[in-house]
Amino acid sequence: MLKRLTAALIVVTALVLQGCINTAAGLQAYTDTYDGYRFLYPTGWTEVKVSGNADVVFHDIVNETENISVVISDVPEDQTLKDLGSPTEVGYKLSKSINAMAGDDRDVELANAVEIDRDGQPYYILEYIADLPSGVRHNIASVVVRRNKLFTFNASTVESRWEKVSDMMKQSVASFYVD
Repeated sequence: MLKRLTAALIVVTALVLQGCINTAAGLQAYTDTYDGYRFLYPTGWTEVKVSGNADVVFHDIVNETENISVVISDVPEDQTLKDLGSPTEVGYKLSKSINAMAGDDRDVELANAVEIDRDGQPYYILEYIADLPSGVRHNIASVVVRRNKLFTFNASTVESRWEKVSDMMKQSVASFYVD
């Protein structure tokens, strides 16, 4: 009887642990100890070096246009995320800065903007639809202010793949955390 109970307990424990692992199935951890952030990114993606102001960029090795990146920008001393504006205001400002950097070749629309709380700190989750000369892209981002820096984590794919990869990208964006 004790052997059966022990065996059943082991099976239940294994199933519970497997369920926990499946929550982030297909994702692996990345940590930048220097800048103090971490996130999960899709298994099989690779880090790439790009020109510009991205701190780190990963992309899918099969669908190279699918990518995630972290950009770190300065903000005025002692400014908080809420000092910069509401989620919609910050999202709108970021969409305008994206347009300004790219010239008239892009039309970036803020589709959704919400605030979430992580350990007492606000993060804004922003969703964009970008109409580019190369086609329509779907972006989702997480932004937070820490140590007089604005950290922007962005996940992006072509619109035609959004439905297939949206859950994975949303999990990746939700995992972004700045110490």
